[in-house]
Amino acid sequence: MNERIRELWAQCVVKHTKDPMNWQTVADEFALLIVRECMRMCEVAEVGLLTHGLKEQSYGASNAKQYISDWFEAE
Repeated sequence: MNERIRELWAQCVVKHTKDPMNWQTVADEFALLIVRECMRMCEVAEVGLLTHGLKEQSYGASNAKQYISDWFEAE
């Protein structure tokens, strides 16, 4: 795993240490954090494209974020 995934996993485990046997909750939280990270990276791409005057291309990143949000029912 890369370092960011390890950080997300640690964040989930620490948050749910009161009930470490509830692995479904940990797994669900981990999945949600990964989805949110993907959405955040779409935002980063969108801002980068806008910063360089590529408004038309930035729509792709914005649309990707929305598709990810809709597909995984995440905000």
